[in-house]
Amino acid sequence: MPRTIDTPSTRYDVVVIGGGAAGLSAAVTLSRALRRVLVIDAGAPRNAPADGVHGYLSREGMNPLALLAAGRAEAEAYGTAVVTAEAVGARRVAEGFEVDLDDGRTVTGRRVLLATGLQDGLPDIPGLQEQWGSGVVHCPYCHGYEIRGQNIGILATGALSVHQALLFRQWSEDITLFLNDTLIPSDEEWEKLAARSVRVVDGAVASVDSIDGGLTGVTLADGTGFDLQALAVGSRMDARAGLAEALGLELRDHPTGMGTFLEPGPMGTTATPGVYVAGNVSNLSAQVIVAAAEGMMAGAMINAHLIEEETAWAVEGRTGPFSAAVEAEVSAGVLGDRRHGLDDGAVISAAAGATTQSLEEGVRRAG
Repeated sequence: MPRTIDTPSTRYDVVVIGGGAAGLSAAVTLSRALRRVLVIDAGAPRNAPADGVHGYLSREGMNPLALLAAGRAEAEAYGTAVVTAEAVGARRVAEGFEVDLDDGRTVTGRRVLLATGLQDGLPDIPGLQEQWGSGVVHCPYCHGYEIRGQNIGILATGALSVHQALLFRQWSEDITLFLNDTLIPSDEEWEKLAARSVRVVDGAVASVDSIDGGLTGVTLADGTGFDLQALAVGSRMDARAGLAEALGLELRDHPTGMGTFLEPGPMGTTATPGVYVAGNVSNLSAQVIVAAAEGMMAGAMINAHLIEEETAWAVEGRTGPFSAAVEAEVSAGVLGDRRHGLDDGAVISAAAGATTQSLEEGVRRAG
């Protein structure tokens, strides 16, 4: 039998899978709406290697882990329960959804929000992974200002690499595109690269070089070395969506070819009623501030749908066959004044006849 979670409740209005900016923002929104919320956080944020978060108004340069710690504290202050665990299974049940954790615990939520982010796939080149997030970057809006004016290399990984080289050209006049045996620019792209004075180097990159942890350049397979101060790489971005199939969702190839994602509907809705998405799991290019905004919007949509459901319940309780009004009428017909504790002297047979008539009337109303 699954072991229940060590929080005041095992049943929640919303179970949020993912404790990043999107998940925590949704949790704050929902908890402020007086919802019972649980956040399941595996503790492996994508941007952990980065020195700071950029483009986030009022939080410019803040350490990513510090930002998440502050977000978690805010969510918990409003009553959100947060656990460090990995969600490994999920299924629809009568109450909504059950979610299994990697340590055997199980929780139930009326709604589920997937805010599990994405994972970056990098070329298998020695030294590349070790520099990821420091000497090796991927997004000019995340890192361009910090490496402005430097000697920047672009490691080609696919068709978008020319676009990436032209983007980083805004931050430096010293840009070198390494084709890495993976890219053949079109005539139009050659024209653009030449017009922007982007150097192009043919041949496979054999290693990403560093000294004392600092990037120094790259070496080609033929032994030629190039000095660099920064290297930009377009990673393959795949949504962390291990629970997608169990929840009736399907990973889709992104139209740009950059990876796979879960396709969202308006405000984080999905093709599976009751399941929502926010952040990089459904928007591969979303920066932290965008992911947080999507979490807030998804939280608002979830709350709206819960209100619709609860309103339907209230209407059913008011007018349905077991409503208070119908039950009071049946009680009056069966018991008369005796329903108030009085003896009206009615004979049992009369009461029985009234019972039959009242029940028939109740069935007629229900039908």
